[in-house]
Amino acid sequence: MKQIKNIIFDLGGVIINLDVHKTIIEFNKLAEIPFESVYTQIQQNQIFDLFDKGMISESDFFEEIKKLISTNKTNHELVSAWNAMLLDFPLERLSLLETLKPKYRLFLLSNTNETHINAFEADLFKTSGSKNLEPYFEKVYYSCRMGMRKPDQIIFDQVLNENKLIPKETLFIDDTQQHVDGACKTGIHGRLLHKNKEVKSLLVELGLHQ
Repeated sequence: MKQIKNIIFDLGGVIINLDVHKTIIEFNKLAEIPFESVYTQIQQNQIFDLFDKGMISESDFFEEIKKLISTNKTNHELVSAWNAMLLDFPLERLSLLETLKPKYRLFLLSNTNETHINAFEADLFKTSGSKNLEPYFEKVYYSCRMGMRKPDQIIFDQVLNENKLIPKETLFIDDTQQHVDGACKTGIHGRLLHKNKEVKSLLVELGLHQ
């Protein structure tokens, strides 16, 4: 893949460690209706898509969650459960981004929401001293601030067009197959990062890192 000049990274499961099952466990402690009946990593109720697109407020999102899973717990408890899936930022991955940045144009493209952004930016600051992820990338794209989400082709087109990226010179790495498929439809080279595999190892395999 010697033609690659641009790399677009997903966030959860690629840069930050993620465990969606932890959120399901925590919500099930609060709810009468199993949380997995409305939310999994692969499929979810429309309310989650709307939140990821920034189309509903945090307070409205959690009020809707209370109805879906039949709970009267406080928003503070629900926020804590929602953020449970967010784990840590391994320093070696942040160092990898710093190593790659002089060689490639780096971008971040994440399906996320303001609640999660607040949580992982606080953790990032504790880990690295950075207030946000912007120092590691040329540009950071969050679905909730774009009004669209992966795997829809329009979100990939926006990143390509805004930054004048040539698809065949662009690599996209994500841990969800449907998102990789969405990128490939635009002509981007999409690669799935399998569970328990480090992004550095994938880049080495592709000949993009030593």
